[in-house]
Amino acid sequence: MAYTIPETIRTSATAGERLLFRTLKTYLPDDYIVYYEPEIHGKRPDFVVIGPDLGFVVLEVKDYTKSTLLQLNHDEWTLHTSSGEQRTVKNPLKQAREYAFKISDVLKKDKNLVQLEGKYQFQLKFPYGFGAVFTRLHQKDFIQDGLYAVVEPSFCLTRDEIDPDKEGFSEEILMEKIMNMFTIPYRLKEPLTKEEMDAIRYHLFPEVRISAEFKKPVPYQDQLLLSLHDVKAMDLHQENLAKQLGDKNRLIRGVAGSGKTLILASRAKLLAKEHPDWKILILCYNISLSRNIEQMVTHMMNEPDDLFDLAEDEGKGRTHHVTVRNFHAWLKHDLKITEKTIPSVLDKIKKGEAILPGYDAILIDEGQDFESSWFELVANLLNPETKSLLLVEDRAQSIYKRKRSYLQDMGLSFQGRSKVLNINYRNTAQVVKFAWDFYKTHSALKNKVVDRGFEGEIIAPQSTKRKGVEPMIIKAATFDQEARSVAKLINRLNKEKHVPYSEMLILYRVKKSHKTSYIDILKHELSKEGIDHFWLTENSESKRSFDMDDGRVKISTIDSSKGLDFQAVFILNVDNMPFALEDDVEREVSLLYIGMTRAKQYLCLSYSAESEFTKYFDGLVQERKEKKEKSKSVGG
Repeated sequence: MAYTIPETIRTSATAGERLLFRTLKTYLPDDYIVYYEPEIHGKRPDFVVIGPDLGFVVLEVKDYTKSTLLQLNHDEWTLHTSSGEQRTVKNPLKQAREYAFKISDVLKKDKNLVQLEGKYQFQLKFPYGFGAVFTRLHQKDFIQDGLYAVVEPSFCLTRDEIDPDKEGFSEEILMEKIMNMFTIPYRLKEPLTKEEMDAIRYHLFPEVRISAEFKKPVPYQDQLLLSLHDVKAMDLHQENLAKQLGDKNRLIRGVAGSGKTLILASRAKLLAKEHPDWKILILCYNISLSRNIEQMVTHMMNEPDDLFDLAEDEGKGRTHHVTVRNFHAWLKHDLKITEKTIPSVLDKIKKGEAILPGYDAILIDEGQDFESSWFELVANLLNPETKSLLLVEDRAQSIYKRKRSYLQDMGLSFQGRSKVLNINYRNTAQVVKFAWDFYKTHSALKNKVVDRGFEGEIIAPQSTKRKGVEPMIIKAATFDQEARSVAKLINRLNKEKHVPYSEMLILYRVKKSHKTSYIDILKHELSKEGIDHFWLTENSESKRSFDMDDGRVKISTIDSSKGLDFQAVFILNVDNMPFALEDDVEREVSLLYIGMTRAKQYLCLSYSAESEFTKYFDGLVQERKEKKEKSKSVGG
């Protein structure tokens, strides 16, 4: 079964389009992607099929009957309309061909997708084709009326070739015809890699882009070729969600690292593109996350749809009406109120006495941290015509005691309007297991865990197949020794594994005690190793000036790391957890789980005293030791 985007076809699609959609989804291979009506650089073909052994094929769908067709040639067709008038349209095959050439021209500029030498230099590495699908005409109609003279048989599909209910339908013939819809048909010797498939999606659909390091195009033997590195595109499930959330109120519940924030930012970009005049608000709880989302949204909005037209787009900031705020900054700067005055403001709104800004769409990240009254305020400022609210949450990351009923808070029901993201894309399988095992062992909410669905509170994460190293546990004699070990490890990761300093994060629970100033000792050890660092949570100003790519190691509280991710994460001073002054141990469990799941690849926990949590990690160290000794004796 092929992967379709969107997952289901819109109800207003023609009967023929719905039939073809079902047939392609059911009968094409699992590693094929079928796009229905994708917008590609201002064009909107009916279907684009991408396959690792195929390349890509553009299909135009027509529901013409014999009585519709009046006069045909290779360029134009004259049709009888249902109202009895005559209309001239482009030959659908010519239309599909133009779309295919347009797509080819876009992809040819990527150095990684073209032949760089030989007879076919600067041509795509893979074939591309086009065809027309006639959902109400049969092969016999084409033969009897001589239609094959203007539409070659190899470039068209008829009703009997796409309808599984027809006796003449064959999965093999359907596949063979699609595989031969090429001007120069040839089979790929090696199928396209996942990276090449992602690169095609990356160029054709700007909204799936996460990031890429790209250099400006430079003349290369009369061709402008772009060299892309580290291309990251959304996974297909994430892309489907961003594009098919639908209108009105929507809820996404996802595990840590499942791409919730990315989907939210992409959704904002899509809404801004579809409705340029809409006022769109993105809200979250913590300052550093709002700064990160703001940078992500700015990057997405300013990036040209066509990466190859950089010169043309350079310096042009795109105008949009997307505002990103952390909740309390929004109250202070936009609404000019405080949290204490929310109840009286709500009262004034009900009486029609308050004048506050309204929004056409509101997107909330980390919704599990919002109070009921906050939701009520948000709901009152949402345009009642659009009701476009997207709420994203993960209750395993809840660190504030919030009681939750969205129907009571906002008057909105999310029944049938929710999606679950339970695959963790951020972390390696080792990090996911390590963090989740800790959470399950210590959380009082473990009985509310569900694998799928909505009947429980907490969603169990499934990891991707991305493997890595086991998280490291450092037990030191003193905190000075702990900080020294971490500083040396950071340098080793940078030198030996080439992890940039900007991709490393140090997390702490407590900055100082009556005995020790943890941050001062840490900064001293980092400086001794020549490591440039930035204390993200030193004050509110440092949170606002946070820049992910400033080349420095970041130091932060665990609370402020929510929504962020780094290649390597070091959690120091774990013996300060559960924190002695914190009555709610559940919050401490969630906090440490959040901290651990910030790590994309490398995770290190360190401590130099004892606590309930460190006893658990001592047990893991002992377990690992025993396993090692056992495997040695077996090997011996």
